[in-house]
Amino acid sequence: MKKKEDSIKKDKKSIAGKKRDIENSSRQPSENALVKFDPLQRYLQEISRYKLLTREEEIDLAIRAREHGDKEAAYILATSNLRLVVKIALEFQRMWMQNLLDLIQEGNIGLMQAVRKFDPYKNVKFSYYSSFWIKAYILKFIMDNWRLVKIGTTQGQRKLFFKLKKEKQRLIDEGFDPKPKLLSQTLGVSEREIVDMELRLNGWDVSLDAPLKDDSDTERIEFLSTEDESTEEKVAKKEIEGLLHDKIEMFKKKMNKRELEIFNVRIFSDDPATLQEIGDRYGISRERVRQIEKSLIKKLREFFKCEISDFDSYAFKDEVE
Repeated sequence: MKKKEDSIKKDKKSIAGKKRDIENSSRQPSENALVKFDPLQRYLQEISRYKLLTREEEIDLAIRAREHGDKEAAYILATSNLRLVVKIALEFQRMWMQNLLDLIQEGNIGLMQAVRKFDPYKNVKFSYYSSFWIKAYILKFIMDNWRLVKIGTTQGQRKLFFKLKKEKQRLIDEGFDPKPKLLSQTLGVSEREIVDMELRLNGWDVSLDAPLKDDSDTERIEFLSTEDESTEEKVAKKEIEGLLHDKIEMFKKKMNKRELEIFNVRIFSDDPATLQEIGDRYGISRERVRQIEKSLIKKLREFFKCEISDFDSYAFKDEVE
């Protein structure tokens, strides 16, 4: 056990030493170097020293890591597959078109996740199993950093992001016009999803504070619509409410006692009384109460038409009717 711990410490010191060497090399003045320092080439040289595993070695290490929590076995299993991460990252490079080491770094995280999750008893090669984890982490990184606003948050959107470009090219090569309808049939998604993803991929982030034109002081944000009421609308609404309140008070003065009560408890109440309750109070039928209510509403409408100009254009017309 002590030998195993000493071995792990030795490996860690070796890795730390290699890292320092790379960092020190990167600090050397470029003008004194015959060849420009390339961190990617240096990384490839470093991982080339880890040997590939046989199928038997792979299973043995995976069992030790899974059953006994052997960190040294997990370390060897991961480092022996670092070249696989580079190979997969290169497949995504055309899509990313930036620092390849970013993709390799994310792929390595996926590789470590695969080491933790791998089941050696399912008769699946570790390289095949880990490739799915590596691709998933690289793809998530690309989508999260493609632009400021994420273009895909669900698993379906991520798959579509990766497959859409390839499928379009395949259809073009076969002589087809890659319309959204055809793409939706071949990819098994709706046309709406195809159109949305194409818009996200073809569009770029634009600052809302940016001017519309180079010689303009008007910003884009000024043209955004909003569901909130404008100051003018709020003032107009307040004026209408005040006008209605005054006119209703005037209308109440023209009603008798029974009509006024029916108006207050039935028409103008948030919790209106039933026809039966009002009928029992005045000793009249429900039908008679309904007739009085209808008459009051008609009188109120006629009163508003006389007292308020352009009454028919207001939004509350249908409510009064």
